[in-house]
Amino acid sequence: MQKSFFEDFSSSKSKIFRYGSTGMPADFKYKMGISSPSESETKILSFKLNPDETAGPGKGPEIISKNFTHFGSYSARLKVPDVRDKQPNVGAVVGYFTYHEDEKEGLSEIDFEWLIADPRIIYVGTWTGKPGNLQRIGRIINLAEGKIIETISKVDYDGTPTPLTDFQNIPESIPAIKNYDASKQFYTYGFDWESEKIRWWMLHPETADTVVLWDYQGSQLGIPQHASKYRMNFWHTKDWAVEGNPNSLEKPEFPFELEVDWMGYKKK
Repeated sequence: MQKSFFEDFSSSKSKIFRYGSTGMPADFKYKMGISSPSESETKILSFKLNPDETAGPGKGPEIISKNFTHFGSYSARLKVPDVRDKQPNVGAVVGYFTYHEDEKEGLSEIDFEWLIADPRIIYVGTWTGKPGNLQRIGRIINLAEGKIIETISKVDYDGTPTPLTDFQNIPESIPAIKNYDASKQFYTYGFDWESEKIRWWMLHPETADTVVLWDYQGSQLGIPQHASKYRMNFWHTKDWAVEGNPNSLEKPEFPFELEVDWMGYKKK
């Protein structure tokens, strides 16, 4: 099991993470310890999409913790790429998450995701269970508008969504963060994983107050119980379009860059 850590990616290598892309080898896809093009004084983990890469999670650049992580507090500071001037309908996903599939216990996944064609929208949720009977709980938020688009449960990818209510739907509303855009600056995001609840949050860019995106409790449905691996990835999707833009499935035409300042974990 991984002990608590703070990885600031100031070196060209990490003691905590290994590179885990299953896609085409390319040196430019992944670098650590380089200066951020957005904050010159900040050293980052840089992920760049390869326009020649095929679609699919794991095909793009990805880091995976060498050891397992479990209950505790996870956080990261990152900036997704701004694609709207170059390719507004690109199909690409930034994933900040835990993921491990155990043969006996099934899947353990907790995620933050951004479909970068619309960086105002955040996807949070979990996957648990075994293939053929995967359980999803998820929430979609347009944070710039302060709009919760949906909070649902479903079985498998094509299952019928069921709206969640009561303690599984807290908070029921979220104030807008004026001009929120995950591609315009670095933001700090995190989630607190416990056996009976999960809380997704971010820090307000002006006040540094904790903004609770979803405090899921009241049921163990969808809460992973077994250990996982801590990850970050960036990949092309050809069949998952961002909310409100069904055309956002194009293969990337440019090496768009994800910038990650740091990732942390506090073991519970």
